[in-house]
Formats: sequence, C-alpha cells, structure tokens
Amino acid sequence: MDIQEFFEQSAGKWFSHRTSHHLAFKQSESGKSDITIETLPKDHPEVIKLCEQYEIDPTQASCGARVSWNGTMEWDEEKHVGSTVLVSVPDPENPQEGKLLREIGYAEKVPVAGRYIMGSDGALTLITEYETMSSEERLWFASPNLRMRVSVLKRFGGFSMASFTSEIRMGVAKPASQETETSSAST
Repeated sequence: MDIQEFFEQSAGKWFSHRTSHHLAFKQSESGKSDITIETLPKDHPEVIKLCEQYEIDPTQASCGARVSWNGTMEWDEEKHVGSTVLVSVPDPENPQEGKLLREIGYAEKVPVAGRYIMGSDGALTLITEYETMSSEERLWFASPNLRMRVSVLKRFGGFSMASFTSEIRMGVAKPASQETETSSAST
C-alpha cells in the first residue's frame, strides 16, 4: 500500500474513540469525535495552495485529503471542531516516504510539514517536529472499517502524552461496481 491508497481507504465518515495518558500527571482521559475524510486529487486548488505555501512544486504532490472533526474530551466542556488539508509529497528516491504538509498541525494548531513513512505492513507513520514539541503517530487498518492509531507527544525532551484511538467507519456503502453486479444478478 502507498500513501495514496491509504488516503483512499481512509475516505469516509468515522466514529473515533481516543484514550490519552498524560504521563506527567499520571492521569488519563477519553474523548470521542466524528471524523470525515475526503480525498483530494493532486490538482485540487486546496492541494496546490498548500504546496505553494510551503514553496513546493504542486506537481510533486501525490494526493491530498480534507479531514474534518467534531468531538469532545473528558476534561473540558469545549467542543473540538475543525478541519485541515493534508498533502503528501513523496521522496523521488523512495516513494514510500516523504513530506506530509498540514494546513493545521495535530499537536499545535499551526501549519506544519512533517514526514511520513509507509511501512511494508500497510501502516502509516507520521513524524512531526513543532516549535515546542514533537509527535509520532502510527495508523493502520485492523479491517476495512476499523482503523487504529497510536501517538506519542514529546515536550521539552521528555514524553508527555501517549494516546490510543480506534476509529469505526460509519454508514458503510457497497462500492458502485458491487451494486451494479447485485442489481444485474437480481433481474
């Protein structure tokens, strides 16, 4: 699997349940979100705009995605709502690795470019360095409609938070080719 196939397999609406362990405080909290992931072709205006923002030739991008979320965390009353655009820019010498451009980062809400690595096992690892912290996140599919994610945030030279997230696809529909085959067989 390459990054474009990973984005395509991720497209859809997901229910996400996350447990975060705040290591410094020796406490954990849970959160729930609805997430929508939409793939964007590499010539989409938002993909081109993000590439230009990072001074990268848009023709080097392989694909993009728009991710929207709406969720809550146990410790606060605030709703967490937002969206971001992601763009993958493969390394020409090793297309299983490259840059991942983000309109808004995961750990800090600022534009950030990180690295991605597609493993031979189909897992996607994202490594991002922010001004005051770094994050490493690994995502994989346990099945087509169940995605898992683990992440570690490091702040000031030490681990500060570890999270485990399970995401279940909502409202699964048959691919168009299966619907055509089914309706042909029943007539």
